[in-house]
Parts: sequence; structure tokens; C-alpha cells
Amino acid sequence: MRLPTLKPREVVRILKKIGFTETRKTGSHLILVNKESRKIIPIPIHKKDMKRGLLISIVKQAGLGPEEFLKLR
Repeated sequence: MRLPTLKPREVVRILKKIGFTETRKTGSHLILVNKESRKIIPIPIHKKDMKRGLLISIVKQAGLGPEEFLKLR
């Protein structure tokens, strides 16, 4: 399944649904942490949409498949 391009804030909202929380903002990146799985994911917060390659990487780091990620949308 092909992932669409998404706004960074939409990606953050989806990740919060699965247990990630905002811990800090460093420059133009928002750092999300999941206490249970001990995963840390930096999300670039820019005005543009995220490209597919970056989005695929974030989805893999979160431990989800593309279909699971889009169902949370």
C-alpha cells in the first residue's frame, strides 16, 4: 500500500493515538517518546508535507505497517 504525503501535525496526532508523547522541541524537530516501548521518534515540523520516504521511515520506527498507520488517520 502506498502512503500519501501528510502534514507533520497529522503524523504527530496519529502517533499520539498509539501512545507517543511530546517530550521536547529541538530546533524544527519535535521529539516524541513512547514510554512503554522506549522508542524515540524525531518529527520535522515544517510547513510542507512530509515526503513518502520520510513517512515510511517514521511508520517503521513506530512499529506499524502502512495499513495500520492509515487506519489510525
